[in-house]
Amino acid sequence: MPAAILQTLYRTGSRILWILPLCACLFLTPLRPAAAESVVEVPMLAAIQANNLGVFEVLLMRWDHQPTPSPAMLQWQGGNIKPGQTNLGSLALAFQYALEHTSTVDHTGTVSVIGIAYTATGTDGPSAGGVMTVGFAALLKGDQIRRGIAMTGTISPNGTIGPVGGIPDKIRAAAREGYRTILIPQGQRDDPHWNLPRLALELNVDIKEVSTVDEAYRLMTGGTLN
Repeated sequence: MPAAILQTLYRTGSRILWILPLCACLFLTPLRPAAAESVVEVPMLAAIQANNLGVFEVLLMRWDHQPTPSPAMLQWQGGNIKPGQTNLGSLALAFQYALEHTSTVDHTGTVSVIGIAYTATGTDGPSAGGVMTVGFAALLKGDQIRRGIAMTGTISPNGTIGPVGGIPDKIRAAAREGYRTILIPQGQRDDPHWNLPRLALELNVDIKEVSTVDEAYRLMTGGTLN
């Protein structure tokens, strides 16, 4: 990736989504607090091959509610997490799905995303697509994600939550941070690669399977999508 500011343009129908990689964050104007601004914190779970402990990250999503641009624009604002291209693709897909399923909302202004971790890190892969979709939808609808509940799973254009790897590590990461309910893709609780019922008992957590964004949204926010 060159040192110059890069912009990856996603065109989906009539919508244009701008994703600004981390190398551009130093050149962006800092986020300005605004009375009408909405903020949602989204817990993200990741696995690292070098250990079996997993990684806990947070995406801070902000929406300025400004009348322009229209339709709404999505930008990566930086932080200490450097996203890979697959991760950015999932971010764009999650945002587009949230736009399409919050039809009663006036989609204008800028949605900014900041990645926060204990130490500077890189992240890639599609496994946070589902929780990012829940986060964007909650931001647009004015809902909040309940404390103590986390999720891993990919997102597809039809709203299906798809399978991911490293689930035990991600559950350990969530448990370390005090999360007691972890949502995983449907069909992966009894995967022969791991023993999740035993892990849930050891860590005193509740592991629930979800198959769609609608299910995940209801569990994570208590609300419903359009």
